[in-house]
Amino acid sequence: MKKIARIIFSSSIVSLFMINPVLAQEVPIPISKPPILKPTDPGKLIGATIGLLLVVSTLASFIFLIWGGVQWITSGGDKAGVEAAQHRIQAALLGLFIVFSSWAIMTVFGQFLGVDISNLKIPTPF
Repeated sequence: MKKIARIIFSSSIVSLFMINPVLAQEVPIPISKPPILKPTDPGKLIGATIGLLLVVSTLASFIFLIWGGVQWITSGGDKAGVEAAQHRIQAALLGLFIVFSSWAIMTVFGQFLGVDISNLKIPTPF
């Protein structure tokens, strides 16, 4: 066993000294600044706020859905615990339904009125 360990150790030491250096060319990577949302543009501000609210509410619904599932699993057959978990899951699914239906209604109204909800560019008559 000692002989094998000595061979592995000596071969690793020898291989460290036989490594060739790598000469790589430095390539500059341009990083542009993200666009800054100016409060003077209310359309973009409202569109960004609506998008942020949709994302946050969807994440909250998924968290409540997972929390209800974990609560159901850990209830151990307790009727009150299972019932509370069922109510939490139902509320999370209702929340997801409300978020997605509000997004769909917002998109449909945007198409009918000619308003792009993502950027909220209100059309002008000229």
